[in-house]
Amino acid sequence: MRKLALTDDILLQIEKPIRYVGGEINSCGKDFDSVEIHFAMCFPDVYEIGMSHLGIQILYDMFNHWEDTMCDRVYSPWLDLDKLMREQQIPLFAVESQRPVKSFEFLGITLQYEMCYTNVLQILDLSQIPLRASQRGEDDPIVIGGGPCAYNPEPIAPFFDLFYIGEGETQYRTILDLYKENKAAGGSRTRFLEMAAQVPGIYVPAFYDTAYNEDGTIASFTANNPHAKNRIVKEIVRNISDTYYPEKPIVPFLRATQDRVVLEIQRGCIRGCRFCQAGMVYRPVRERSLEFLKNMAQKMIANTGHEEITLSSLSSSDYSGLKELVNFLMTTLEGKHVNIALPSLRIDAFSLDVMGKVQDIRKSSITFAPEAGSQRMRDVINKNLTEEVIVNGAGMAFEAGWNKVKLYFMLGLPTETTEDMEAIAVLSDQIARRYYEIPKEQRNGRVSISASTSFFVPKPFTPLQWAQMFSREEYLTRARTVNHAMKAQLNHKSLSYHWHDADVTVLEGVFARGDRKVADAIECAYKMGCIYDAWGESFHYDRWLQAFEACGLSIDFYTTRQRDLDEILPWDFIDTGVTKEFLKREWRRAMNGETTPNCRQACSGCGVMKFGGGVCFEHKS
Repeated sequence: MRKLALTDDILLQIEKPIRYVGGEINSCGKDFDSVEIHFAMCFPDVYEIGMSHLGIQILYDMFNHWEDTMCDRVYSPWLDLDKLMREQQIPLFAVESQRPVKSFEFLGITLQYEMCYTNVLQILDLSQIPLRASQRGEDDPIVIGGGPCAYNPEPIAPFFDLFYIGEGETQYRTILDLYKENKAAGGSRTRFLEMAAQVPGIYVPAFYDTAYNEDGTIASFTANNPHAKNRIVKEIVRNISDTYYPEKPIVPFLRATQDRVVLEIQRGCIRGCRFCQAGMVYRPVRERSLEFLKNMAQKMIANTGHEEITLSSLSSSDYSGLKELVNFLMTTLEGKHVNIALPSLRIDAFSLDVMGKVQDIRKSSITFAPEAGSQRMRDVINKNLTEEVIVNGAGMAFEAGWNKVKLYFMLGLPTETTEDMEAIAVLSDQIARRYYEIPKEQRNGRVSISASTSFFVPKPFTPLQWAQMFSREEYLTRARTVNHAMKAQLNHKSLSYHWHDADVTVLEGVFARGDRKVADAIECAYKMGCIYDAWGESFHYDRWLQAFEACGLSIDFYTTRQRDLDEILPWDFIDTGVTKEFLKREWRRAMNGETTPNCRQACSGCGVMKFGGGVCFEHKS
């Protein structure tokens, strides 16, 4: 019988105590003392968010298949429990074993979005692990970072012993075997890190030094240890139909953000949108086989009792077997009251037909992501969507019975003009007008067009990684421009408009493209009380401004400064396969408003063909 880490007295004081007790359906619960390696897998956010993360479910399944290893889960305690744990000196624990995180050999932290960085420090602090890798001793866990934000690890590099760059299925077995080998030989922590540094995809920050020019830009980034590689090449799985995937995913006790079976149908994206980091770093596109997906879908539904299955992908419409897969699922799930969710679809006749079959049209809305209002701006970002396609797609949706449309745009894109901003309102109105072209007796009530804008954040390894950002005041001015234009449209009563938080955008921009010096500000802000920065109710921009000032760092240096194409960027030592020459070429095409065809139309020579698989070889014998 497990002993809970929290007493009944504490559990009764906190919101949603079920977050912290473990024991969910399909959780593993191996005997802690019966295995050699204990790996705490952490999502640095609240339980309901972390339980929705597919990557952790995959790695959890993989680790627990190995006889010598147990994998347990760790999430950020919510603010109420955080306070009590600090007051009563309760160490952070993993949910299944209820053991202190510090008793594990490894702590793996997935870095899904930049605004979780102070929560990373919360995890380390509550676990009683020194915040900085340089301060850790032989008995502290090895702290590993991975996930999308690891493609620029520098702003948080001092807090991690190593980073795993790329897809996690390929090298973890090697890392754990090296750990066992080093332990058996009586080797030190440093010796293990030297062994790990030679593994493909592994980056050990302590083994590298950064030198700076007088203007604050990077002069050089060099290895200081003979075991460290000059470049870190990302890891990818070439055949994703022959790898671990959770047949029995854990069923959360609480309704998670994505409370459903998630079936990943492919990795990567052929589209080449110039703002999209995922579309670049997850290249090349690799599809899972229909047989794999059909088999896995049936097992996962049977093993969880979930009432919805999501076909997950960056661009689901581009999966070559989508029609057959959807038809199979509709037939198989008929009468079982299981819904099929199809995110990331391009709005065409097939997609609308499928969605009409699997959704309650009168209750659901349909989503378009034009990203920009004007055709000029869509060409800059290589969205490859014309106004005609967008409006016609909306028209087909209206004729099928939908009357609620959500539209997603970005503000602050490079070369953006006032006309481009106002075009967001004009396009929204055109879609509303298309609804009223339908005869009144055939309409489904009044149309509702909900437009929202996020502020563009340039991300590493995208063609727009050199772009300037703007001040918070300028972002808000741009949002007001769109809002004013919305109110001037003929169908303004059918239009609603929302925009993202400008303060959060500015900080996200700093973290996305920052260097190691930013770590000092992150630690300073954390010690001022900043955690859960992605949550509006706990975000304190004033404390962040104080932290940057205290550390002598300029936010504008990381955001509004114009970058030269030949500047050394903090992430240049990482090789994602997509070459810097390709990104520069795409940047120039963006500035000229020139589009690039998708990967199935023509190879653009991005560089990922070197991995030897995926869409690059689809048509080769």
